Amino acid sequence: MEIQPYERKAWYHETDQMGIIHHSNYIRWFEEARVDFMDKIGFGYERVTVTGIDLAVTGVSCEYKSMVRFGDRVRIECRVTELSPARLSVGYRITDAATGELRTTGETRHCYFDNAKRRPVSLKKAVPELYDLFAACLEEPFSD
Repeated sequence: MEIQPYERKAWYHETDQMGIIHHSNYIRWFEEARVDFMDKIGFGYERVTVTGIDLAVTGVSCEYKSMVRFGDRVRIECRVTELSPARLSVGYRITDAATGELRTTGETRHCYFDNAKRRPVSLKKAVPELYDLFAACLEEPFSD
């Protein structure tokens, strides 16, 4: 399944004293792109929460390859890189929208969490439709 990348503009309030995007914002951008990705596969995040399940973040990694500055437009590609009934990993690749230059790569790791029972749950049993959508999107991790 081919999903169009999420595109966004880098805003002034996201910059640091050196005029580049502060490193913490890339994690927020991963989340924006992941929510957009879920909309595009037809199972938006709002729909997930209605089921009583959440995708709890268990880990994040990020490698900065080149700087993003205020006003730059970036594309953020997401892909499901690991999937099991209990866990999900999503890979990210941020490139400059104009030049295609690689800016950042990263990954978030998740478990599926039942909000009512306050414990991890099998997504394959709890929300099989979403599990199947993630499975259809499973790809190799991005290579630099």
